[in-house]
Amino acid sequence: MACCGSAGGGSRLVALLVVGAVNAALRLVNLTVSYDRHPAIHHVSAEIPAAELTAIVGPNGAGKSTLLKALLGLAPHIEGRIECSAKRIAYLPQQAEIDRSFPISVFDTVLLGRWSRFGGFGAARPADLHDTHHAIESVGLGGFERRPIDTLSVGQFQRVLFARVLLQDADLVLLDEPFAAIDSKTVSDLMDVIRRWRDEKRTVVCVLHDFDQVRRDFPSSLLLARQLIDAGPTERVLSAQNLLRARAMAEAWDEHADACEAAVRLSA
Repeated sequence: MACCGSAGGGSRLVALLVVGAVNAALRLVNLTVSYDRHPAIHHVSAEIPAAELTAIVGPNGAGKSTLLKALLGLAPHIEGRIECSAKRIAYLPQQAEIDRSFPISVFDTVLLGRWSRFGGFGAARPADLHDTHHAIESVGLGGFERRPIDTLSVGQFQRVLFARVLLQDADLVLLDEPFAAIDSKTVSDLMDVIRRWRDEKRTVVCVLHDFDQVRRDFPSSLLLARQLIDAGPTERVLSAQNLLRARAMAEAWDEHADACEAAVRLSA
């Protein structure tokens, strides 16, 4: 099974083979991600368990969203190695990164989850249309199919985005702050969707800020402060000692530090 990564001074995508026993959905080996040669995350090595809910947590500016983008090959300069056992990956970015002024309906937005199957010149099959209706109903938006997305509340639009992820049928789901600025009822309903993914043996990796929610709902965590503080069972990772260390490291980080010269090359 293959994974994409990049190395050495460019954004070249390289096919990797997962070696050894595959009980981890993702394996990060000495991963450094830089912007304009300034490291955003630095020498991160960790494993993310398969078929489990894992939270990525840390102070503001700790590199959490950068890590997700690196997993997708979207960061400009990646050094180290990323091993991935997933065949299909779904990604839900922060809402602030999505232009809601585009004139498109709820139904068509969700249907884009099947874009990889029919593309820009193909046609959606009856099964795609049926699954789109079902996904919209699954997130509590039945009857909203023809509503323009710019008329929705923040919580309603997040339900739309979750429905689109449902249609992608991915075995690895990456969510970047999916509960930011939404109401508690929507959080509860979308957590039900996430638990359903776990029950279906999908791996979910989620950037979160609410430590109480992480402790309650996510058994595995990865704590970042530009560097890895700890990764593993949430109870251990979110210890008071680790959180104090993360805060101290984030406050001491030099934004203008150069990236390390040594790079771990990716194997083909």
